[in-house]
Amino acid sequence: MFSHHRCLVFLVPVLTLILPSWSALLLRAKPVFPDLYEASVAELQAGLKDGHFSSVDLVKAYFARIEEVNLNGPALRAVIETNPSAIATAAALDLERKRKGPRSALHGIPILLKDNIATVASEGMNTTAGSFSLLGSVVPDDAGVVKRLRKAGAIILGKANLSEFAHFRGNLASGWSGRGGQATNAYFPNADPCGSSSGSGIAASIGLAAVTLGTETDGSITCPTSNNNLAGIKPTVGLTSRAGVIPISEHQDTVGPMTRSMEDAAIVLSIIAGTDPNDNFTLAQPRVVPNFTKALNKNALKGKRIGVPRHVFLNATINDRSPEVTSAFEQALIVLRKLGATIIDPADLPSADDILASNDENVVLDVDFKIELNKYYASLKLNPSGVRNLADLIAFNNNNSALEKPQGFTDQSTYVPSPKPQIGASKMKFNLV
Repeated sequence: MFSHHRCLVFLVPVLTLILPSWSALLLRAKPVFPDLYEASVAELQAGLKDGHFSSVDLVKAYFARIEEVNLNGPALRAVIETNPSAIATAAALDLERKRKGPRSALHGIPILLKDNIATVASEGMNTTAGSFSLLGSVVPDDAGVVKRLRKAGAIILGKANLSEFAHFRGNLASGWSGRGGQATNAYFPNADPCGSSSGSGIAASIGLAAVTLGTETDGSITCPTSNNNLAGIKPTVGLTSRAGVIPISEHQDTVGPMTRSMEDAAIVLSIIAGTDPNDNFTLAQPRVVPNFTKALNKNALKGKRIGVPRHVFLNATINDRSPEVTSAFEQALIVLRKLGATIIDPADLPSADDILASNDENVVLDVDFKIELNKYYASLKLNPSGVRNLADLIAFNNNNSALEKPQGFTDQSTYVPSPKPQIGASKMKFNLV
């Protein structure tokens, strides 16, 4: 009987003589990855440069990691969907690397985006803020930060779960969305991942992507960064573009990196920061974006004065903070002192009680949310649900309670009292939606 195996053995040396590149492909060993739990951007780039693996290999490896723990095993529910175009994009970037070299430190690096950051529908992914009301919607363009990532050669791996509408719906658990379900911290079963960038934090903590992006209005990068043991940066408003990001408030929203090291966070921030004509807040920054990695300096804290505002802000009763967190905070102050910082403790704010009592932030956010969310819905090229504004969204949730108001997740009280200022009245009055 004719043996296909003997034929292959015979052909390999022939191909070696005629087409060395083909023989190398046939004999290529399995890709050798660094530990994806902890692999840095620099380590991944070194492996790509040395040919230990390709970006296609890397995407497949991360897909396998997501398959292993997202809905199976511990069921972390960190990722809402993966990008069906990611492997093809990776293959094109691998070829470009061979022909021209890498575009940037993120060339061929897979990144997960929080699911309120828009990507063009033609790529095969949704942008929904975790809500079924936006499933199948068609955005007019990539978000500003996504354009910068693509230009740098990054690969959009998929969309991360989040607290629905960036936790601006009602009194719901952090990390829950209608589409994504309840995300959970990877460090302890059913532990709070915090939010609203919950999935981004979980995914970065357990190596489901090299780096992730989150968004923050008030704590939505910093809190999941803390709870998931990460390095995250909440940029100054206007340093990174919010164009194409499902909004809460133009006065407070920002987009930033969530990674496992400050070096990786600095690499990502250096790429996503910059002006964008579609976000006028970005036009106030300098035209040239600094390379934030040059600010990485282990001696940077020497001579710096850091204040500790204990009154109100560090009141465990007000903040419902556990003794373990308080202990870790005190240990962090010791580390800062050892690194050369001068700790001013306490450095209480005279206005701390006024800040605690004030509702000013909520007034601003409620007004901004209604105005800007309505604009976002109106900007869509298509939305199969028919939702075009906040009032429609409330009705959609009520009419689709199995999807959007399952038991334990029914509240949408943030939506309902969203205020509308009445201009010309002797006093500002607020109406319901």
